[in-house]
Amino acid sequence: MIAANYPKVTQFATPEAFREYLKKEQIEIGLADKIPAGKDSALSKPAECYGKTIGNRWSILPMEGWDCEANGAPSELTKRRWLRFAQSGAKLLYGTEAAAVMHAGRSNPYQLMVADHTAEALKNVLAEMRAAHQAKFGTADDLMVGLQLTHSGRYSHPNRSDKLEARTAWAHPLLDKKFHCGPENVVSDAEVEDIVKHFVHAAEIAYNAGFDFVDIKHAHGYLGYEFLTAYDRKGKYGGSFENRTRFFREIAEGIKEKCPNLAISARVGLFDIIPFIKGEDGVGKPMDWEGPYPYAFGGAGDGLNMDPDLKETAQFVKMLQSCGVELICATIGSPYYNVHMQRPAWYPVCDGYLPPENPLYNVSRHLKAVKRIRELCPGIKVVGSGYTALQEYLPNAAEYALEHDQTDFVGIGRMVLSYPEICADVLAGKPLDRRHICRTFGDCTNAPRHGMVSGCYPLDEFYRSREECPKLRALLKDKH
Repeated sequence: MIAANYPKVTQFATPEAFREYLKKEQIEIGLADKIPAGKDSALSKPAECYGKTIGNRWSILPMEGWDCEANGAPSELTKRRWLRFAQSGAKLLYGTEAAAVMHAGRSNPYQLMVADHTAEALKNVLAEMRAAHQAKFGTADDLMVGLQLTHSGRYSHPNRSDKLEARTAWAHPLLDKKFHCGPENVVSDAEVEDIVKHFVHAAEIAYNAGFDFVDIKHAHGYLGYEFLTAYDRKGKYGGSFENRTRFFREIAEGIKEKCPNLAISARVGLFDIIPFIKGEDGVGKPMDWEGPYPYAFGGAGDGLNMDPDLKETAQFVKMLQSCGVELICATIGSPYYNVHMQRPAWYPVCDGYLPPENPLYNVSRHLKAVKRIRELCPGIKVVGSGYTALQEYLPNAAEYALEHDQTDFVGIGRMVLSYPEICADVLAGKPLDRRHICRTFGDCTNAPRHGMVSGCYPLDEFYRSREECPKLRALLKDKH
């Protein structure tokens, strides 16, 4: 299936033609006509953060590969991905991987885990990454590498079974219905305190392994993010803003006590909307709800739009700054319940739905949210996301956003799986390798949905030659 009525990016031969289309559709995405090579490019400018110089404005976003060992240690496939990140040309590897802080919080049985038994392997792979980056680019002194720490909460699936083992922050009236959860899945205060300890211990392991910072994930509907919307939760972790942000503060305080020299960051979902489901026509539609929708963090209250003042989001980011956070990585929505907004694409994933809006409109929502939070929270540095769907024009949008002070770093996720060299190629003024530009086919998600390792099966020759590829093709063909 492909989104109907929305022209694909490949139909536009020039930035001018693409710009005219965006203007006609009233989609606010700026495009630079050209990207200067070398030091004249905004993408090439260094940035200062946490007392360190980051060599350029490209960033690699953290993802899950479904390819670690059963015990949570990085596998050879994990190492291959990470080394490709290190050789991409990006100087900020933001979070590297979504890494669970405990077995019960893993989103899948092969998710990376930060624990005592994986510490040495993490240290070794990180050392290889720095060496590979230095060998290719002459220095790794201006390379900053972080590790994302997370607990999957509602989406925990740590064991090989068909059943989620959800741990939720509160009983959500729509998400509980969608994912078959209930009050019995809500974590107790005592369980939260134990999870906090696991985050702090994982940060110690990351620090000893040599990572420059840890990212405490508060996005995409995972546990940290759910606490931000726990308006109806009783006790010290719910209700008031102070209580709903206590989870982050306790983690940050614990890290500062154990590792005072370790920088702390956060992946932040800037705003959310109501959960979507597939309609009878295959197109996504909001779940049934009457009246104002109060559970979308950063939302306007109607369930579909961003609060233009991002009131609570700005309050949260300013709190992060008071905790010593200088850098956040921005995102919107969730890949589990409103994927059309969180990950704009023309091709829906196998358990998803056709986009109810132009995918490019949702790219613009990412960009506008980053621009707005920077205006509201002076001094915070932000990694923007949502760029991959722009395909050939990703570099043009990246250059424009940086030139016009709309973001601090340009983060790429799916694109780096098929074409990690895009960062170095753009900085060197080379033509893009069109054979490897991500076309949002979604197989990097479809494969994990079927229990296979993630990768770009259509465009990365390595994954195309693996035994999973024909199996995945057959499975997807049967579904269509």
